[in-house]
Amino acid sequence: QVQLVESGGGLVQAGGSLRLSCAASESIFNINVMSWYRQAPGKQRELVAMITSGGSTTYGDSVKGRFTISRDTAKNTVALQMNSLKPEDTAVYYCNALGGIVIAPTWGQGTQVTVSS
Repeated sequence: QVQLVESGGGLVQAGGSLRLSCAASESIFNINVMSWYRQAPGKQRELVAMITSGGSTTYGDSVKGRFTISRDTAKNTVALQMNSLKPEDTAVYYCNALGGIVIAPTWGQGTQVTVSS
C-alpha cells in the first residue's frame, strides 16, 4: 500500500510563492495519476492539479497560469509550485494517488497553506 508524505506548506504573503512536495513510498512510475487537491474552510475539496504517468497535466481553473505540477520519478516525488499566491489560495492541500498499483484512492495527511493579504 502506497503511503504519501506531504511537506512545504506554510505562511506566505500575497504575491509570494511556495513549493509543496509529495513523497510516495512506491515508484510513482507505477501510479497512473498523482494529484493535488485543496480544501478551504467552508468549501468542498477541489482539484488543484494532476499529472499522469504519461506526463499529461490538468489544472483547476482558479490556479491555471500560477501553479505548476511536476514529477521526479527518480525521487518518487510530485511537486506543486505555487506562484502569485492569493489569500483565496489559503487551504489544506492534499496529495492523492490512484491507478496502477494504487487500487483505491490514497491521500496524504495534508499540509496547511496560508496566504496573508
